[in-house]
Amino acid sequence: MDLLFNTLDNGIRLVHYRIPGLVAHCGLIINAGSRDETTMEHGIAHFIEHMLFKGTKKRKAYHILSRLEDVGGELNAYTTKEETAIHASFLKEDYERAIELISDITFNSVFPEKEIEKEKDVVIEEINSYLDNPSELIFDDFEELIFFDQPIGRNILGTPESVKSFTRETINGFITNNYSTSQMVFCSVGNISDEKILKLFKTNFENIRTDKHPDKINRTWVYKPSSVTKKMDTYQNHCIIGNLAYDLKDKRRMGMFLLNNILGGQGLNSRLNLSLREKHGFAYNVESSYNPYYDTGIFSIYFGTDSQYLNKSISIALSELNKLRTSKLGTIQLSKAKNQIKGYLARGYENHESLMLSLGKSLLIFNKIDSIEDLCNKIDAVTATELLETANEIFEPTKMSTLIYK
Repeated sequence: MDLLFNTLDNGIRLVHYRIPGLVAHCGLIINAGSRDETTMEHGIAHFIEHMLFKGTKKRKAYHILSRLEDVGGELNAYTTKEETAIHASFLKEDYERAIELISDITFNSVFPEKEIEKEKDVVIEEINSYLDNPSELIFDDFEELIFFDQPIGRNILGTPESVKSFTRETINGFITNNYSTSQMVFCSVGNISDEKILKLFKTNFENIRTDKHPDKINRTWVYKPSSVTKKMDTYQNHCIIGNLAYDLKDKRRMGMFLLNNILGGQGLNSRLNLSLREKHGFAYNVESSYNPYYDTGIFSIYFGTDSQYLNKSISIALSELNKLRTSKLGTIQLSKAKNQIKGYLARGYENHESLMLSLGKSLLIFNKIDSIEDLCNKIDAVTATELLETANEIFEPTKMSTLIYK
């Protein structure tokens, strides 16, 4: 993969991958998310993501929304616990339009008071709609259980009370404290020459005031396994079981990805899907997930089932975990697991919007980007013994926490 890299004097970095095609993608990823909020700021990173579309020094909200939509493009954004991203998809001839717009809304938003008050209602409705979806809500509640009373455990949206408290001053305060130019990456995948993308990058970002903050520091996480059952007005019972796991920079995370995929990844041939759904018919939705963060991580199993099958489903899930702790994968099993992950990886590279964001995040976190060949080599290097050791550490029954909605 032939990538272009550049770093401006203010610290903003560029990664660009030229590909043939009519459609291009670009975005700005900022190393700031909900885990950087104070208790009083709960939900403000996500709220700012909304407000970036509400007006700049030279554009009203309508003109922001129409700038790319008028030429068949799309402007979007998202917030996670660790980053905020503003990104766009558009025809290749509209690169200049897209980059200028992203720069404008990121660095020139004025956050009109009238728009702030309107958007509070929008976000509160988003919170309420989320509360109506227990299969999604349980993941947030579980992270609050795992990271009790710690910023990374709080949900991204905030609460109606915290959202109502936001002002232009609190918005600008969070940006000042967390939007560091040294922690920003502009990423691009599309059919434009290195010379042209570099010129557009410099034109739109080199005059941004340098605002560098110290690098993020590793935190010490306090975790105590616990089991909680909540009474909910739902037809199904919902259950999630999990533990702390490896962070983004831990070399063992590749093995953890493999184990997670074997157990309950996106394939219908995952062990949990075959046992809970195909064999017994206890669950329709069943999955496992592994989310690595900058300095910690979380692993979990989720399923929804009828109340009469809850205890049996828990027993089956724990049995599958125990099998991975006690039985080393055979050569054929390990080879299949690796090939499946490599196939998913290759397919992901064909999704150019996803690839663009992945390149940017990799540069932001690791200050380098592994090629698909490098990643496949890392997958191939994982041994059955390493997987057994990882399973025994992460799937240890005494370390597991459980949350049940009944």
